[in-house]
Amino acid sequence: MLTTEPWLSTAWRLANLYLDSLGAQRLGSQDGELVGLSQDATCFVSLAYFDQTDPFADYVVHEAAHVLHNCRRTALGLPERRQCPTALDIAFHQRETFAYACEAYSRILAMAQDGESRHAALERHKASELPPDERVDHGTYLEILAEAVRARNGWRCITKRCAPS
Repeated sequence: MLTTEPWLSTAWRLANLYLDSLGAQRLGSQDGELVGLSQDATCFVSLAYFDQTDPFADYVVHEAAHVLHNCRRTALGLPERRQCPTALDIAFHQRETFAYACEAYSRILAMAQDGESRHAALERHKASELPPDERVDHGTYLEILAEAVRARNGWRCITKRCAPS
């Protein structure tokens, strides 16, 4: 798989994802644990994902969210649109915010059946670990989730808030 990967940086990260899952020493000196990676329409998730104890973490949803803004519509069987060649038009600087918001929102929906319990779940999330990623503004992230929790279609809110201006 590594030898057929067209991007050297992706092959390197994928190798480290695998080595991390084995508890082996990484190639190079990358910081932080890598638990997921997406390239075009393919997602890779480390076995460490299944040891996750954070109730608001879902790396599969996180990586799938990246596919929606990385992958061309035609690769997913959707008709091509000139103004947006990818499945979702997400602002480049909002891509990680989008993925983390999708991840947390999916978990909130899984643990809460109504608006009141979704709001309570969001409050628990605010008091727990927020995304450990400097590319995510926590204030904006929490505003997006609060709007999604209140809305009838939270997914649409997340997409709209992360779209280009």
